[in-house]
Amino acid sequence: MHDKREITKHNRDKILKHFCIDLNATQTALLTEINRNTINKYYNNFRLAIYYHQVNEFKKFVGDIELDESYFGTSRIRGCKGKLKRGRGTQKQPVFGIFLRKGHVYTEIIPDCKKKTLQGIIRKKIDIESVIYSDGWRGYNELVDVGYNKHYRVNHSDNEFARDGNIHINGIESFWSFTKRGLKKFNGVKVNFDLHLKECEWRWQKDVSVLYSELKQIYSKYLKY
Repeated sequence: MHDKREITKHNRDKILKHFCIDLNATQTALLTEINRNTINKYYNNFRLAIYYHQVNEFKKFVGDIELDESYFGTSRIRGCKGKLKRGRGTQKQPVFGIFLRKGHVYTEIIPDCKKKTLQGIIRKKIDIESVIYSDGWRGYNELVDVGYNKHYRVNHSDNEFARDGNIHINGIESFWSFTKRGLKKFNGVKVNFDLHLKECEWRWQKDVSVLYSELKQIYSKYLKY
């Protein structure tokens, strides 16, 4: 296999294309005959550039916004019998998601799902003129009191998942499903979870050709290509 000192721009392009196709480092090493450690180095750099891009690109959202939280981590822990409890109150890592309909998604790793935590992010990231859709979680209570006058909710606890055609959070829930499927191959991602999360933000609902074009620009902007 090629030593990392022999990497040319042509080989970097091949690595980048395989990353966009979503092949893992082992698969890319086999197909390109480039050392796996070198592939890992480039993959980590790609994810770092994507992280910078996602954080810097989406400062403020305005429009029709869906809010939700999700939980990431193993379904079992050593010493505990059976599966862990799902959802709020688990020992898993909570993540908060903001989805601009017909647009982008933004995620943030959070310490808890309390009202103070969630509404601190909402006020920082979402314009006051936005229309907000959420479930019935108490962390979203009283958004109207801080200026978000257009807040609509669905009550999942009553098996209500959509009403009036437009009141739902199907978009952000679709993103959570996409992300969890993607992270399964990393066995839950215990290392660099924040980088993998931002990668999923970036990948969601994009064709490979778009990913390839964007990543070349992102990598050139944030890291030397």
